[in-house]
Formats: sequence, C-alpha cells, structure tokens
Amino acid sequence: MKKFAIAVDGPAGSGKSTVAKAVAKKLGIIYVDTGAMYRAVAYFCIYKGISPSDEVGVLDLLEEMNLEIQPQEGGQRILLDGEDITDKIRTQEIGQGASNVGKIQSVRQKLGDMQREMAKNHVVIMDGRDIGTYVLPRAEVKIYMDAGVDERAKRRMGELEAKGEKPDFASIRQEIIQRDENDMNRVHNPLCKAEDAVYLDTTNMSIDDVVNEILKICKEKISEV
Repeated sequence: MKKFAIAVDGPAGSGKSTVAKAVAKKLGIIYVDTGAMYRAVAYFCIYKGISPSDEVGVLDLLEEMNLEIQPQEGGQRILLDGEDITDKIRTQEIGQGASNVGKIQSVRQKLGDMQREMAKNHVVIMDGRDIGTYVLPRAEVKIYMDAGVDERAKRRMGELEAKGEKPDFASIRQEIIQRDENDMNRVHNPLCKAEDAVYLDTTNMSIDDVVNEILKICKEKISEV
C-alpha cells in the first residue's frame, strides 16, 4: 500500500477517536490517538505530584519521562516507564490535565516529533487538535470534525457512564467549554481548521454516517483507497 496519512482535527467530544478507529479498521491502517499522548504526560505529572499547569515543573518532568507508543491495528498502547497506562488515562481529571500540558510548547514539540515519526513509518489516520496544521501539514486527507457543545457533552457523558462513572452533565459541559478555550486560544499551535481540511458538523450524524463520509473523501483524494 502506498504511504498516506489522514489527519482528523476537532474539539473535545466531537467523535474524532471513535470515528478514526473505525476508519482505520475499514482501511486496515494504523490509528494514532495523539490525545492519549497528552493524557500520558498529564498522568505522569499528577502521579509525581506536579500540577499540569506548572510549566516549569512539567518541563523538568519531561527530562525523566520514558514514554513509548506501540501502534497496533486496533489503536495503540501507551507505555510509561514500561507500564501500560492506556486504560488509566481516561478520566475527567486526566483529560483536563492534558488540555493544560498541551499549552506548553516543549510538550507539543516532543510529542509532535513522536507523532511525525509514527506517520513516517506507518500508513496512519491520526486525530488530535493540530494534526493537519502542525504535525502533518502535508497529509493527503484532512478532516475537521465539529459538533455542538451540548451534543459533545452528551457523548462524553455516555463514554464515562459506560465505564461505570456517574458524571454530572453541567460539569462535563463546562469542562468542554474550558477545553475549547484552552485549545483554541493557546499561543502555540492552537486548534483551528486547516485551510485544505474538509469540515464535518457531526451534531446530527451517526458514527456510521461520519465514517462513510470520511471514507468517501479518502477515495476521492487517494486513488489507492
């Protein structure tokens, strides 16, 4: 298969990860969840007793952080100092921490380099906040997924409830608004639609609808798909 990359950007709760995983499975390519990498940094900070908002403390920790990403067809595994933390980083606290560490340029540089290396070695679909604009600006396909705040809060509620948690809708909604604020207004590589990205409002679309639309776009832009 010819090397190509699909970049999927969009705000928290827009359905990027779910859709990107499904597209990866359909095409038989590697799915890279960049948000999980930022969550891993936040997890390490909290584990070490450092606030994810403490830039100096986070930068010091980066020097000793041994982060490894193992790409697989079904997604990826995140290893920290050899320990698989993939399932430990999916909490509200870690999610907010990821948004905070994501504002630090040195963190974005380190993780961006890792992400580009993965795209160099694999055919990938990669989702995040700055994939089409910063990490993979030459990606053959760029998608910007969006959805209304209330819809995104409902989706996040469903994810957390499926794990046995009892989240509060108002709190989840406010957290998403805050993450949007962080992501769209950070100084370095803010979340925005790449000029050549296809915009998809998924508010009233099912997962299958979005997956099929992206597959259609891929076929139009990549002859091998």
